[in-house]
Amino acid sequence: MLIEDRLKELKELINRKVPAGITVSDVEFEGPELVIYTDDPKQFADQADLIRVLARDLRKRIVVRPTVLEDPERAYDDIKEIVPENAGITDIFFDPDTGEVLIEAEKPGVVIGKNGATLRDITKSIGWTPKVVRTPPIESSTVKQIRTYLRAIRDERKEFLRASGRRIHRDILAKDQWVRVTTLGCCREVGRAAFLLSTPESRILIDCGEKPGATNGATPYLGVPEIHPLTNLDAVVLTHAHLDHCALIPLLFRYGFTGPIYATPPTRDLSSMLQLDYLEVIRKEDRPAPYTSNEVKQYVKHSITLNYGSVTDIAPDIKLTFHNAGHILGSAIAHFHVGDGLYNIAFTGDFNYGKSRLFNPANAHFPRLEAIFMESTYGASQDATPSRKEAESRLYDVIKRAIERGGKVIIPAFAVGRSQEVMLALEEGIRKGDLPQIKVYLDGMIKEATAIHTTYPEYLNSDLRNQIFREGLNPFLSECFEQVDSSDKREAVINGEPSVIITTSGMMNGGPVIEYLQNLAADERNTLVFVGYQADGTLGRRIQKGWREIPYGSKGSITINLEVTTVEGFSGHSDRRQLMSYVSHMQPKPEKIFCIHGEESKTLDLASSIYKKFHIQTHSPMNLETYRMV
Repeated sequence: MLIEDRLKELKELINRKVPAGITVSDVEFEGPELVIYTDDPKQFADQADLIRVLARDLRKRIVVRPTVLEDPERAYDDIKEIVPENAGITDIFFDPDTGEVLIEAEKPGVVIGKNGATLRDITKSIGWTPKVVRTPPIESSTVKQIRTYLRAIRDERKEFLRASGRRIHRDILAKDQWVRVTTLGCCREVGRAAFLLSTPESRILIDCGEKPGATNGATPYLGVPEIHPLTNLDAVVLTHAHLDHCALIPLLFRYGFTGPIYATPPTRDLSSMLQLDYLEVIRKEDRPAPYTSNEVKQYVKHSITLNYGSVTDIAPDIKLTFHNAGHILGSAIAHFHVGDGLYNIAFTGDFNYGKSRLFNPANAHFPRLEAIFMESTYGASQDATPSRKEAESRLYDVIKRAIERGGKVIIPAFAVGRSQEVMLALEEGIRKGDLPQIKVYLDGMIKEATAIHTTYPEYLNSDLRNQIFREGLNPFLSECFEQVDSSDKREAVINGEPSVIITTSGMMNGGPVIEYLQNLAADERNTLVFVGYQADGTLGRRIQKGWREIPYGSKGSITINLEVTTVEGFSGHSDRRQLMSYVSHMQPKPEKIFCIHGEESKTLDLASSIYKKFHIQTHSPMNLETYRMV
């Protein structure tokens, strides 16, 4: 059936189901959603269960949009007139993709009004659907730039969504039924995550990252026949925003990809921030860049954001659902439902099955699950990490020793995830007197990443949300933190009083941490503390192994006299005990488990242990292998 005929049929069906007096003027596929255009948005809104019933009967994600939306400039003035001034509106963002207007306010309740009265007045006045959020405690320039850009390209964006929607909802033509996964990276290694999920009808790429510290084999195998040409890809699904999973997604647009990229809202924002920073680091190191900022813009333009738990069509025979992975802000386990109940497969990305200061543990329950690709970073039998409380106590001891001898503490950390965990631990330690009253300097993208965390409080655990919004105690705004935003400031920190410096990059393969190391490594009073995984081939791993002379640059080297220590327990990855516990608690139990994202010995060890304990078929795949699931 032609797509126009299907839309005509859907329109007729909807018109039969809606009450008399409600006019459906048009229906259109826009991305994964079926958009119903109507001249009567208020009547639709008054029918509380109507959209839910339509979604259930049509088995589509339904969005109702007014036929004509008021011009944003006039609508902005109307909102300001309707909403009382004491609401403290700080931003109004119109999203033409959804017909929603996002109103940021210091007092969201005032914008909502008694029993939602003010929101209804806004809808009646402007037609746009209002959504209210609390003003983030720290403003994010990344979020602001993305919203401004999406507003500027709304016509192009609408065209893209309609083209994507028609591709997603096309007829299934293939007669065969099978599901295959091809490993394009991240197998028996850490980094360059990329997996191709294929059916006779569809092809989905999961992640596309770089391998930190690698000179050869730094990119996924994107040249193999299974994935070429890239124009045939139906979609890319991004599990989270670390560079070993997201760095090379903009590269796909250089080679012909034009489709959608699915991610949670925080993942979209964090990954675009890190991709631009990645380009900047490459430029400073005088290396050839794999893409430009224009491709990062293409990525943002083609992103479709999904929240946890939202079941979404991404191809004619594949539905995607994101679940909390507990690793970093917005990190997701991607669950795919293939065909009409044919097969269910999940990719964990990186995940943490323990509660942290920031997030709840990873989700372990799925409606159905036949196979799972599961990270194994700490999968070896000896990979046991201390509790978070023990880790924090050890970190406090290391810092106090360095400060007492007049030294500085350098903590290389990923801008996203580890930095915020360490910040929260240090803020509490200083506030409660477990640490001296010292300055904690933040260098690199850490402050901006933290601002994005406060933009999406719904992705943080309830304890932290309550502390920020109910108790009025925002640890991220503590006076102990100070941003390093210039070379002069960095020099002052290097030459200044004893302090703690949290700086990027986490594996020391570039970024401001190198300047601190060059200036502070020779002084034995100072300390370098690793709080996260150091991949093979990275500068961080070499120092962690005990190298005392580090070649750096074309001729120079860095002498390591400072104390080097590793504090386990801050990682966003599950350790061996948690990985086994995750399999134990997984419901339903899968038939197959693939152990990936770990060094060869660790993936083999974990796969063997899971098989022996749970009698589940396991694999430790190599790159460039293809597995038929059904």
